[in-house]
Formats: sequence, structure tokens, C-alpha cells
Amino acid sequence: MKKGRLYLIPNSLDFGVEGAAVDLQAVLPLQVIQTAARLEHWAAENAKTTRALLKRVDAICPLAQPLQSLQVKELPRPPKGRAVDLVNQNQAWNALLAPALAGHDMGLNSEAGLPAVADPGALLVAAAHEADIEVVPMSGPSALLMALSASGLNGQSFAFVGYLPVEAPARTARIRELEALSVRQQQTQLMIETPYRNSALLHALLSSLKPQTRLSISCGLSLEQGWTRSATVAEWRSSGESMPDKIPAVFALLG
Repeated sequence: MKKGRLYLIPNSLDFGVEGAAVDLQAVLPLQVIQTAARLEHWAAENAKTTRALLKRVDAICPLAQPLQSLQVKELPRPPKGRAVDLVNQNQAWNALLAPALAGHDMGLNSEAGLPAVADPGALLVAAAHEADIEVVPMSGPSALLMALSASGLNGQSFAFVGYLPVEAPARTARIRELEALSVRQQQTQLMIETPYRNSALLHALLSSLKPQTRLSISCGLSLEQGWTRSATVAEWRSSGESMPDKIPAVFALLG
């Protein structure tokens, strides 16, 4: 039996931002919308988010089946406070691919942006390759790459380092480690934070980085109120810039 394909369907970047819904056709190519409309089997970081996306898709291109009839299964999450059972965990990832193994095309969707980039869906993509299922990435917004391109920092060498430690001493040590690495390799370092801690991260960066280090922040990308600012740490300190606590942001530094 011919296997189905796993389509990596991007999401918009407005999830969870009140009153900030964007025109889906402004951020997703028509081919992506049409592909999403025909898929009946989905793996999702968050089923509610994926169904919300499909409702918006349906308004542009009618779904192949009613929304409530679509199969949307969430990615497995490791149990909190317990060791991960790798056997059961792997079985759970592989079980999500059952539709593709049965010959059906299926979609993978993230809460925001590109699936499998700074996203747990990467493990499903890896399982698909192990099962010899064709993986088809599709174009859409990526906050990390959009922030990098808008930053004016080094786009030839860069690294995404995810979240920094929450505890102040460990966070300061990590920031200084990343700054030293950036200086040695002339490599842009990209990071994110939970929106309500945006201000705390900005304060930590301005307190820990050297004055001449360049810092770029992109906030609410693709949204009407979105912005990017790049300046030296000294310039950031003198500007007194504040950060919103409900809008996602990407931080980038270059020593």
C-alpha cells in the first residue's frame, strides 16, 4: 500500500493575542490554505488551535469534511515529575502516523509559525522519516527567521537558543556565555521568552550585556502593531524602551 504524506502546515503568528487576528491570506500562500482544506487527518501541538486555524481556512476554501468530522490528535507530552518511558513515548509518536501508514495524507500543525521549528513536532517529523513517510514542508511565517531578517545582525551565522533560565543568576551567566560565543564566532544568538516575562528578559539583557553589543527585538511580527528595533545595548539603556507582556517577541544579540 502506498503511504500518505506528512504536510507541515504553518500557522499564523496571532494565536493568543487579543484583537490581533490577521488576514490568513496575507500570511499563508493559497497553496497552503488549499492543502490544509483537503486534509482530514491532523497531528497538532494544540487541537484547539488547529481547529481554530481550520475554521479560518474553511472561510476561504471549504474543508473536505465538516470541521467536527476531522481527526485532530495532539502530540504526546512527557509526564511531569516522572521519568520518560521512551518505549511508550516512541509508540505514541508512531501511532500518530497511522493515517499516513494507511495511505492518507495528513497535516502537522503548530500553535504558531512553522511546525517542527522551535516546536515539539520535530519528533513526529523524525518518526515519519523512520517510517519512510514523505515529509512535505510548506511556506509560512517563522518568527525566528523574520526577526533575524529584520534585525540587521549576522544572517550568515546564527543560532536559536530557546528560552533562557528563569533564575536570575543562571540567566545572567547564560547571557554572558552567549555574548562571549557571539563575539568569538560573530554569530547572532536568537532567543524567546514567555510574553509575560518579556520585560524581565529585556532588563536582564540590558544589565548583563556590554554597552557595544547589538541587541535586536522583534515584537508581534505580522501583526498590525508589530515592530523591530535594533540598537546597541547603550542605546537601549538610554531609550527606556518598555515591552508588552501579552505579545510574543524574539530577542537577538550580536557581540
